[in-house]
Amino acid sequence: MNDLRVTICQQPLVWEDKAANLKFWEEKLRPLKGQTDLIVLPEMFTTGFTMNVRQLAEPMDGPTVAWLRNLSTELGATITGSAIIREECTTGGSGGKFYNRMLWANPDRSFTWYDKRHRFSFAEEDKFFTAGKQRILIDGPNGWRVMPQVCYDLRFPVFSRNMKTDRYDLLIYVANWPAARSSAWRSLLVARAHENQCYVVGVNRVGTDGKGIEYDGSSLVVSPKGEILCSFKEGEAAIETVSLSRAELDDFRAKFRPLDDADEFELKL
Repeated sequence: MNDLRVTICQQPLVWEDKAANLKFWEEKLRPLKGQTDLIVLPEMFTTGFTMNVRQLAEPMDGPTVAWLRNLSTELGATITGSAIIREECTTGGSGGKFYNRMLWANPDRSFTWYDKRHRFSFAEEDKFFTAGKQRILIDGPNGWRVMPQVCYDLRFPVFSRNMKTDRYDLLIYVANWPAARSSAWRSLLVARAHENQCYVVGVNRVGTDGKGIEYDGSSLVVSPKGEILCSFKEGEAAIETVSLSRAELDDFRAKFRPLDDADEFELKL
């Protein structure tokens, strides 16, 4: 299997303005054509971290999913990030369910997603969004196995634990993680890399949202040994591409094998 070029997009977001955000992202991402394998956008990359779900949610056949599919094909790269998605009621009743859904679009137009499992009750996310019911692994570019996660999931290590049998290589967190807790963000990303013997990519936004909450980014790429391969200055709006070495991952896992000694457990959701 080949190395993996991952592009980290640490940028500000326009509060609750999907059209403006999609235009912004399109301008930023188009120069990456042919330069990367995987582009990672922040959590709720079209709106910011808002609970205004009834006004801003889209169905899966809405404009954001179509935009992702088209741009992924155009750039020849997988694109991922989360958005507010509405699933209509299937029993004939009114309303529906809203998900903080991490979308995953491939250049061949195949598509998958992960629904955020752990809702941030401190911001009342649990009152507006439905929790995801499963953890998933994705067959990503160049044969890499990827586990997608969203923001608050980072605080729950059992949920992301690399198993003995069905292992992944890359753990991705997309986030709107406030600057007030950035120390925890950085520490937990490094911890996840150590305990799972995998690369970890954490992509956070910068700027101030419509509720006055500040975000300093602090996006990181961490090696399976816990080494920082890429970091950003606090508050810096930047886009960087990092090459993850498959050979280094395989060599490290072959020589040092704590995953083989891990306890087995059943995750009940």
